[in-house]
Amino acid sequence: MAKDKSPAGRPPFRQRLKRFLLWTAIATPILVGALWFAAHRFPWVGALFADTLRAIVGTENVSRLEDFVYGLEDRWNQWWRKDEAPKAYWDVPSDEPEEPPPPPASSDDGPPPPPPFHPAHVGPFTKALAAQGDGQWVPVRDPAAPSLPAKMFKTLIHPDPGRPWAELFVVAFDLRQVELHLIAGRAEPVAQTPEGKAYERAGLIPADHQAQLLAGFNGGFKAQHGRWGMRIDGVTLIPGRKHGCTIGKKPDGALTIAPWQDLEATQEDLSWWRQTPPCMYLADKRHGGLWDPDSKGWGAALEGDTVIRRSALGLSQDRETLFISVSNHTSARAIADGMHHAGAVDVAQLDVNWSFPRIVTFPEEEGKRVSKSLFDGFEVAPDEYLREPCDRDFFYVVKKNP
Repeated sequence: MAKDKSPAGRPPFRQRLKRFLLWTAIATPILVGALWFAAHRFPWVGALFADTLRAIVGTENVSRLEDFVYGLEDRWNQWWRKDEAPKAYWDVPSDEPEEPPPPPASSDDGPPPPPPFHPAHVGPFTKALAAQGDGQWVPVRDPAAPSLPAKMFKTLIHPDPGRPWAELFVVAFDLRQVELHLIAGRAEPVAQTPEGKAYERAGLIPADHQAQLLAGFNGGFKAQHGRWGMRIDGVTLIPGRKHGCTIGKKPDGALTIAPWQDLEATQEDLSWWRQTPPCMYLADKRHGGLWDPDSKGWGAALEGDTVIRRSALGLSQDRETLFISVSNHTSARAIADGMHHAGAVDVAQLDVNWSFPRIVTFPEEEGKRVSKSLFDGFEVAPDEYLREPCDRDFFYVVKKNP
């Protein structure tokens, strides 16, 4: 018998081990690359993989792994994309007015309607790093009434001078003409109160609101990522936390963004409220530090300087404009400063990571409304929010009745 063969005719253990290690070294980067591609092409893949890992190794370990992987991606981008020019995604009409037109004259039939909505152009975040049309507001027409003045506008901002590929897509809504609503997801946030556990969740936009729909967008973190509170329909799903930035709707329909200590005493008077990590901007001032003792602030267990996809909600000084944003490759400070540049004086971050941030519109196709991402690269299923129950909480915007 040859010396290099085992009694069973198999190669020796050391040789088999070398082959195994060689194939592992070849297969691992291929599998990692395939998983990375799938997670960025099919949003459910990344969420499923992360949740499976959390069940095996724990939330904190998965967060450390995410932080490490996102750090590698950012270092790669800083080398590979360092000379990349900022990108524009749509044409900006040159004839758009810089300021809203004057209000229409009054008539004998009653008070005049409010002037057409048009946010003031803010221009690029920095002139040295901008794409064509940065900071200029472009109308998003209501598909059901395209000839009427727009109630929502969009703009693009590049908020990070060190990363030309970092992008912030912002939408502004006229709160004189629209209303914001909150829906609890079928599964998230997981209730922590007896009344919350008994609360029935449809995870859908109510049928009687769908005719007036303008847009929808993602909500906040999962319960395990900070235990940020939520109350809806008179039911507290998760009690409010001391450090939470709280988005709430008052009985008169006005929106507020405030620290929990400012709203805790009157929380039951609000129509609904949803907490996020500490307010990024409050009363026109940026938060002094991106920290939180339990969740590390603006990225669940990720650090605030982790460069990831993020989303945020903000309000103007006069509380008449609602700002919603989604981003690519931004730190917490970049999305906060970008939202402030767009016109928000109070800013609360919503969900993060590749799979969850999105801003959705609802055009009609073949006689029924469908969900479509307003911006390229953000995936959404055609029936999501409308006919396919959503596992995560979300917001939606409807036109007010005249």
